[in-house]
Amino acid sequence: MLGGVFKKVLLVLLVVVVIQNWGKIERVFNPSQVASLDIRASARVTLYSTEWCGYCKQIRRFLDQKDIPYRAFDIEKDAKARATYEALGGGGIPFVDVNGTLIREFNPEKIMTALE
Repeated sequence: MLGGVFKKVLLVLLVVVVIQNWGKIERVFNPSQVASLDIRASARVTLYSTEWCGYCKQIRRFLDQKDIPYRAFDIEKDAKARATYEALGGGGIPFVDVNGTLIREFNPEKIMTALE
């Protein structure tokens, strides 16, 4: 009886670990992705956001999961970043500059395309 419960707990823990590390696991089975990591590492990605914005949190999580380095600026706390954001056209948050391509929404596909 106790052995069955133990096995279920181990299975749940295994699933959680796999989900948390899916990006790393995927790279093992998809080596072509390793070449794209070099492109991502050399990319210039700047995120203009706020602390309270839900889509901004999603985009940070996405960039972190894809191991895409980025600089983030809170446009409510950083006047210089706010001025740059406005000079680029602003228009809402999240606002992402990927190698000069301006993306004014949470759109993972556009981000990945701009990285290529």
